[in-house]
Amino acid sequence: MLVAALLVGGVGGAWNGGLAAADSADDIRERLKPFGGVCRVGQDCGGLEGGDVAAVSAPAVAAGGTATELGGQQIYDQFCFACHNTGVGEAPLFGSLEQWQPRIDQGMEQMLAVSLAGRGLMPPMGTCITCSEEEMRAAIQYMVDGAQ
Repeated sequence: MLVAALLVGGVGGAWNGGLAAADSADDIRERLKPFGGVCRVGQDCGGLEGGDVAAVSAPAVAAGGTATELGGQQIYDQFCFACHNTGVGEAPLFGSLEQWQPRIDQGMEQMLAVSLAGRGLMPPMGTCITCSEEEMRAAIQYMVDGAQ
């Protein structure tokens, strides 16, 4: 009982009242602000160039405010590279005709269907949830071209 009374009235009261009261609403807002932002390809990103590892696009927005399609290499570099460069989850390696040929034999439409629906460890749309079907097709074509 004594311990509970100290926690609620003494130690707990000092902690809840003392520390919380010292924080102003501005202090709390400052701590809750997002710590980062999004830099899209083609935008002035404060010194970052579009295509840098830190510059992520989803999809790029042109100066007029309309979405622009990314090319196959851009999609690959930003969203596909991590798995297709290392073989994570049995992803076919970029540049490996041996691994890509069975998929190439199935045709582009089948490869596109798999990329849109996901398979194994690859989630639907790979990791590019904002990509259009045409952007996904371009990324696949880029990887197929790299294997041939």
